[in-house]
Amino acid sequence: MKKLLFIVLGLLSLALSGQTLFSVLEKKTIALAEPNTYKIRIDDLAGKSVQLAPRNELLPFHFEEISDSISLQGDHYERLITFTVFEQGQFTLPAFEVKVGDQILKTIPYTLEVVNTAQKGDKINDILKNRQVELTLGDYWELYKFYLLGLLALVAIVFLIIAFIRYGRKQKSSPKVATNQTLKALTQLKKKQYIESGNYRAFYVELIDISRAFLTRQYRLPADVLLTDDLLDLIHMNQTVSSANEAIIKDVFQRGDLVKFAKTFPDEPTMEKDFESIVQLVKDSTKDIEFENLRKDV
Repeated sequence: MKKLLFIVLGLLSLALSGQTLFSVLEKKTIALAEPNTYKIRIDDLAGKSVQLAPRNELLPFHFEEISDSISLQGDHYERLITFTVFEQGQFTLPAFEVKVGDQILKTIPYTLEVVNTAQKGDKINDILKNRQVELTLGDYWELYKFYLLGLLALVAIVFLIIAFIRYGRKQKSSPKVATNQTLKALTQLKKKQYIESGNYRAFYVELIDISRAFLTRQYRLPADVLLTDDLLDLIHMNQTVSSANEAIIKDVFQRGDLVKFAKTFPDEPTMEKDFESIVQLVKDSTKDIEFENLRKDV
């Protein structure tokens, strides 16, 4: 009997010493643009740190965050997010990984349904009846002058862009210039010490942005507008990028997407390795361009 009592007390002490994670979604069904609340609470921290995505960067793309507050009182952590959705349909609030000390906890996933409360047969009544108004030439000018001026401005911009591409961009678009400018941008990123401070999300967001801008300029790829999977498919089919550089882009970009949506927490050596890989890719890119030019000449 005493032995059983000791076992029960031991299990009870272990349960009380661990952290308890709660997550609550206030409403499972909301109207378009209706505010909703999502809460994450952790009890019994025992002085351990909590790592989660920064403010206003936790929820997925379709969730428009209105407010995001974090409270840490004693051994209790609470995060309260107010959000809304502007599209009709079903959306998933995924399970988020929360790092408490050295332990990884997970929240509960939720499915949210967003409905349009407007009825198809609703009748809209005018306050006053419509009436015919005779318009003069001056009235038409006042109505459409901004459209005409905008059209003229658009034509002027098109001519300026053509002139810039033909005459003003030749000297600044060489592979060497693009390489040097990108290396300077990477040096500025390194000085921000995101790796040392553990700000992995900001590090990968800026690293991927710099890399996309470089691929767009150096390889003439629409890397600034394509999703990661579509970009990787285009790079593989295009065959302008070497296989080694293609592997670097795939590894770093896919890890960046996982970090952005709080699905992974990279350590410092991994971030250092990814940074050095992108630097090497930028340096080696001139070889890709030279090989591509030789292939075109042949």
